[in-house]
Amino acid sequence: MKKFDIVCIGEILWDSMPLGLFLGGAPFNVAYHLNKLGANVHFVSCVGDDDLGHEAIKRTAIHGMSTDLIQVNYKYKTGFVDVDLGAKGIPFYDIKKPAAWDFITQTKELCEAMQNADVIVFGTLAQRMETSRKTISFLEKCSALKVLDLNLRVPFDDNEIVQSSLEMADFLKVNIDELDQLKNWFNLPSKNEEAVSELARKFELKCITITLGGDGAVFFDGSKWVENEGEEITAVDTVGAGDAFLAALITGYVKKLPSAECLKLANKLGAFVATCYGGTPDYVIQNFTEIDSLLKNESAVA
Repeated sequence: MKKFDIVCIGEILWDSMPLGLFLGGAPFNVAYHLNKLGANVHFVSCVGDDDLGHEAIKRTAIHGMSTDLIQVNYKYKTGFVDVDLGAKGIPFYDIKKPAAWDFITQTKELCEAMQNADVIVFGTLAQRMETSRKTISFLEKCSALKVLDLNLRVPFDDNEIVQSSLEMADFLKVNIDELDQLKNWFNLPSKNEEAVSELARKFELKCITITLGGDGAVFFDGSKWVENEGEEITAVDTVGAGDAFLAALITGYVKKLPSAECLKLANKLGAFVATCYGGTPDYVIQNFTEIDSLLKNESAVA
């Protein structure tokens, strides 16, 4: 099977956590896991001309990912976030503004990558300022499957940006709290299934997935629901778990696996990441179905 070309565009940043600095940002995390799962990934972002920016580019390359579309901004610093891990490893974020990733500019190379992509993954946080928002909006001109990872972060949860993003998207991933916010903004029914059906109809979405934390996830393909109860684990840090989940779900979806299988493997990869510190733990698998081995402490973990 051919490798799928996937563009992930948005923030790259350093998470300051109790155990140190971890390179992250939701689009970067998704790109990292898609790369691990065998996709041909083009990651698009911007760093500052500073030590953290140089290190971000270096580590991206070490992970085996192309750095060709990571821009360097000579005015603004590399993104930085103070992360406070609360109960059960659930994070709270203090996201510094402005940051270099607020200034991703539209280039010929970036537009070509987006036009040639099979899938484009984007979020709303990277659209908090006009420059990156305008660049991301170019995906409207592309034929790729457009995957919106909503990723609402207070105080950057702007309903107008969310609406325009939903209008561009084909595939939506939200957590249960974000779904509640969407119900309020768009006057959706109170029951989750009815709300999701209406959301899909209103924005012409092909599918929607909702992550439920320790309770697993559900997937709606436009006509039927699939549920997975998730995995019993001891979570140490849930940063990036949803990003890993999304990467696995996209991989299964483009490989045309049954929805139940996609959801099961996505939950397993998300659960594995939640048992590790940071959103991009190292692991090695030879094919998609080996995700199973990660939670069994087998030799797949590097």
